[in-house]
Amino acid sequence: MTRVDHRPQSTIATDVVVAGGGAAGVAAAVTAARQGLSVTLVERYGFCGGGAVAGMSGTVCGLYAASADPAAPPEQVVYGFADEFVRLLASRGGLTPPVRYGKTWTRVHDPLVWREAADALLRDVGVRVLFHSTVTGVLLDGDRAAGLVAYTKQGELAVRARITIDASGDADLVAMAGWPTFVGDDGRLQNPTMIFRLGGVDTARFLAAYGGDTIMPEPVSELLRRHHGAGYDLPRAKIWLFTTTRPGELLCNCTRVIGADGRELNTLLAADFTDAEIEGRRQVREYARFFRDHLAGCEACFVNDTGVQVGVRQTRQVRGVSLLRNDDVVRGAKFADGIARSPWPIELHAGARPRVEWLLDDCYEVPYGCFVPQHGDGLLIAGRCLSAQHEAVASARVTAQCFSYGHAIGHAAAMCIDAGCEPRMLRGEDVRRRVDRDGARLGASAGLAYAAAMVPAGPDGGDCHAAADSP
Repeated sequence: MTRVDHRPQSTIATDVVVAGGGAAGVAAAVTAARQGLSVTLVERYGFCGGGAVAGMSGTVCGLYAASADPAAPPEQVVYGFADEFVRLLASRGGLTPPVRYGKTWTRVHDPLVWREAADALLRDVGVRVLFHSTVTGVLLDGDRAAGLVAYTKQGELAVRARITIDASGDADLVAMAGWPTFVGDDGRLQNPTMIFRLGGVDTARFLAAYGGDTIMPEPVSELLRRHHGAGYDLPRAKIWLFTTTRPGELLCNCTRVIGADGRELNTLLAADFTDAEIEGRRQVREYARFFRDHLAGCEACFVNDTGVQVGVRQTRQVRGVSLLRNDDVVRGAKFADGIARSPWPIELHAGARPRVEWLLDDCYEVPYGCFVPQHGDGLLIAGRCLSAQHEAVASARVTAQCFSYGHAIGHAAAMCIDAGCEPRMLRGEDVRRRVDRDGARLGASAGLAYAAAMVPAGPDGGDCHAAADSP
């Protein structure tokens, strides 16, 4: 049997190619283009947004510190590109004010406005965007990534690049190259979720009954537990319900999508991904029916939207030069080469009840080496497929942090090209200074965890000072 595709093949050249148009991919592409580079972004859908839009996660989490004081106002600790995008969303009417999320705060966005905001930023800086283009391979020059290959309706397209950025969320390019990755905790993953929106809600009555915290109170959880298996199938009792920018609407994070055998589905597997979509949509209808029957203000509600795809929390992680450890998150670790910060809790969605472990009045930092593969050159990682342990990913994967990763990696790509060095030769401290000058507000780090292995000698025996910034 012969594989045949008679459509013409084509090739384009660019300084930087970004695979994936989620929060990290958009931030990386825009940042690199602002440094004067030609940038191409390849996205499988007809819009940007990734998990935030296609998966309809619907919130910008990770901007604000957590506090044990229930009266504490929102304290923003993440800036840079995340802050810029949030302000753009708000200016277009696509973002709520901060809403309570347990011990911290989040903001709910309009997914249509998210798409349009990304379109505007990418167009303004001249990024070449290729929608409806699915990455099918990575171009290798020996052991160095030199771009990617994508499926398009016009035929196969090769994009040759000086630096390649894997912002796929699934470390797809790393896996295609055959470089080391790992999946969850010995294959154990966080479950996917089908998020949905309900229209026709009397939100004033809803808020009066259940309060302003988007994590529903225990009486709602008890009601769900009592009715599960008694006329309804409601596998998750701890749920999140958010009012949105639209009148009479709730954003609902409720479903627990698992396999028929009770295991957490792995969306890297085609059959599991398919099952997750079907089961997710089925559960949406069950929860909506329950809300109509039992929740104040929801008596006339209806499902007006679900995610374009099931929301994916975790798949592959790259094996990087550095590893963000579970303990780094819990103790609020700081690093001299920390290029992003996060105050978000470990929020582990597995089992019948999600586990939340708060980091109060503090934040941790993520080292640059978490975005540099252990093996291979010419490629950087951006987004939730960073090098991090299972529980650490349950904190580090959220939207504000993905914006921050993309911001830093966009700068790192430009610094590598300017200096003619590989990503592993670049000093994370210099990337930190660069994003700080670009509004990240990381400040001086007290961290002493910068490993000598993070600064390997260049070909001439020196480190990559040509790419360094002056202090």
